[in-house]
Amino acid sequence: MPKLAVPLTESQVRALEPRATRYSVADGNGLVIEVMTTGSKIWRFRYSLNGKRQPLATIGDYRMISLRVARAKAQKYAEMVASGVSPVATARRDRGAEAKADVLREGAELYLATEMAGKSDEYRRTTRRALDKDVLPAIGGKRIKAVTDEDIRTICEQIKSRGSPKMALHTRNVVKRLYEFLIARQLATTNPAELVPARFIATPDSRTRVLAPDEIGAMLRSIYASSIRRPLKLALHLLVLTMVRKSELIEARWSEFKLDAALWKIPAGRTQRDREHRVYLPQQAVALLRELQASRASGNYVFPSVRGDDRPIAKSTLNQAVKALGLEVEHFVLHDFRRTASTHLLAMGQPAEAIDDALARAVKESRSTAANNRADQIEQKRTVLQLWADFVDAQIDGNHHVAIG
Repeated sequence: MPKLAVPLTESQVRALEPRATRYSVADGNGLVIEVMTTGSKIWRFRYSLNGKRQPLATIGDYRMISLRVARAKAQKYAEMVASGVSPVATARRDRGAEAKADVLREGAELYLATEMAGKSDEYRRTTRRALDKDVLPAIGGKRIKAVTDEDIRTICEQIKSRGSPKMALHTRNVVKRLYEFLIARQLATTNPAELVPARFIATPDSRTRVLAPDEIGAMLRSIYASSIRRPLKLALHLLVLTMVRKSELIEARWSEFKLDAALWKIPAGRTQRDREHRVYLPQQAVALLRELQASRASGNYVFPSVRGDDRPIAKSTLNQAVKALGLEVEHFVLHDFRRTASTHLLAMGQPAEAIDDALARAVKESRSTAANNRADQIEQKRTVLQLWADFVDAQIDGNHHVAIG
């Protein structure tokens, strides 16, 4: 019985290195990728007609054709072979239709046709709109490797001059993802959009991104279904539930928690208000923290570095973990969790003052009012955070079943 090929992944194909002689790796269904001594990678189709092995049919250069598209072509050719027709002529015509992506416009079309094919309709639409409206009219005719950060900065400034800083940032991010794709295809060597800092395009005040309920559920389900370390999954979940800032969470020490009282006291030195912030933990957050406590790897930090020294994880760790998931959540950063919670809680009819207090935002009130209402404020904060945690649970649940705790 012939040995079945184990299907490849895009990352495995990218990692294939040249050897002293060219070699092939099978994906299955007749599809193989041939790695040349120069490092080039060519998709081929292996088949037999009338019981005789035929010469390989060339599908095309990996830089121009993704694994998903190559599989689709191999399937088409396999169906032709099954009906007794050689796929060679068809493969030759298909190769002719694959443009050589020397200029940015051709690279963008390749990106939209391959990388974007599996994305949602809305994601594809907003990506194409950014490219067609501002990027390609300005620099579409430039060679891919000739595009500079100044080109991207000029485009973003033009968009900002229309009064659309958020769209400018979105457009910069689209170009950044496009160049990440082109670099993986060896069509580019540097990413000009990376040299344009986001903070120079849109200020934090200009952000209005709020995750829809289904996006909250999809994101957390994806996080728990991923292969990232368990503590990082719990950290991201806690970031959603507690409504705290990222730095406040990753630098948290066990000495700040009283889990039996469902209370977390963040010292004044670690808050933006320079005063202690009390987080009245919902039941779900307490359960996650107890799991972390049971397997604690540090005497001090809730999320210690894996290097073994008694330090918290790096500030970029959670961002990198989310980026590695490849989620289809457009124009999103972790800080948007706070705005998302605030927006949905307001929609549920919760008092703005209680929400602001839970978020550790400045709330103006007299000392006498604060003293008289202290007990009410604590109860309101508990109610707000528990209501939010229950809401998040409902979004995670949906029609899916993922092991959370």
